[in-house]
Amino acid sequence: MDFNLIKRLVKLVESSEVTELELEEDNNYIRISKKVKTQQVAYQPQIPMLQSTQASQQNSVEVETKQSSKEEAKVDVHEVLSPMVGTFYRAPAPDADAYVKVGENVSAGSILCIVEAMKLMNEIESDVSGKVVKILVENGKPVEYNQPLFLIQLG
Repeated sequence: MDFNLIKRLVKLVESSEVTELELEEDNNYIRISKKVKTQQVAYQPQIPMLQSTQASQQNSVEVETKQSSKEEAKVDVHEVLSPMVGTFYRAPAPDADAYVKVGENVSAGSILCIVEAMKLMNEIESDVSGKVVKILVENGKPVEYNQPLFLIQLG
């Protein structure tokens, strides 16, 4: 193979979106590849007690509440997000009590609900301590990845 041809092929690969080029000519073989900067994506198998990396990040929103003195105050509220697509269940079984109710205090690591995905029951845990302000999804309804499930007042 001609050395100038190889140099031109290398420049072609560098300047294009092609990441790999293989060429065979007269029993000569050449393979040119370039490293591509990729965005790292964490693969999370769907197993019980799964927590999403993104769900464990602090996602805070400001919510206004009415106090007894009728003054408005801003309270720091955390959204618990669904780490996967699936079906939302508030209890471990249809005849069992819900894991949590509005107004209950939870601690980090407390089980809040189950998201069923492909016949696997994934327990979703709280990543913060506080009081459950609102449950945003109805029992038995489908949820999307990163969909808010609960609002928890920090504290």
